[in-house]
Amino acid sequence: MFYYISGKLARLETGFAVIDAGGVGYKLTISDSTYAQMPPHRSVDEKPTVTLYSYMAVREDGIELFGFATEDELASFKLLITVSGVGPKAAISILSLLSPQKLAVAICTDDKKTISKANGVGPKTAARIVLELKDKLKGSAVLDSEGDSLSAEDISSVSGAGDKRADALSALTVLGYTRGEAEAVLKKIDIANLEVDDIIKEALKKLMR
Repeated sequence: MFYYISGKLARLETGFAVIDAGGVGYKLTISDSTYAQMPPHRSVDEKPTVTLYSYMAVREDGIELFGFATEDELASFKLLITVSGVGPKAAISILSLLSPQKLAVAICTDDKKTISKANGVGPKTAARIVLELKDKLKGSAVLDSEGDSLSAEDISSVSGAGDKRADALSALTVLGYTRGEAEAVLKKIDIANLEVDDIIKEALKKLMR
């Protein structure tokens, strides 16, 4: 019903934001990531204008609005709630822990352990997320940190069981690094003695120095 809501940020607390749009205060449940991207309140009278992309969940016991700082986060939220047993609250919890790009990498590299670290998300739920969303990611696009669209082939290739170097290379490009940057750092790592997840972690340590 609402694609986005734009107006004055009337109230901001961990877990929700209230936007005053046309004299109506809309309360939206938000992730920690969206919370971190909201401008701070400097005074009672100073209310910055913000835009949150929205999703309205209709249940028997009521209606709840969810807000997202980016369209990418909204898209990830919609994907998550298609998974059996994953409701809006669990999806928000996951997106509080992982950015859309990091979530895509976790799914494509079978990193159930990372997903299960989200509050209220156990190992079985994390396993279902990986199982059910791998194929759905093939039909979608994830945006990298520079705003360029990554193709479905780029994403799905991460999940292949073949060459570890190719898997790590694909995962790093999903995270927003250029192919040249990824290839250069992988040359400095002893890939033969590491699993794909460990290769990616080691590469990220080197890239962030």
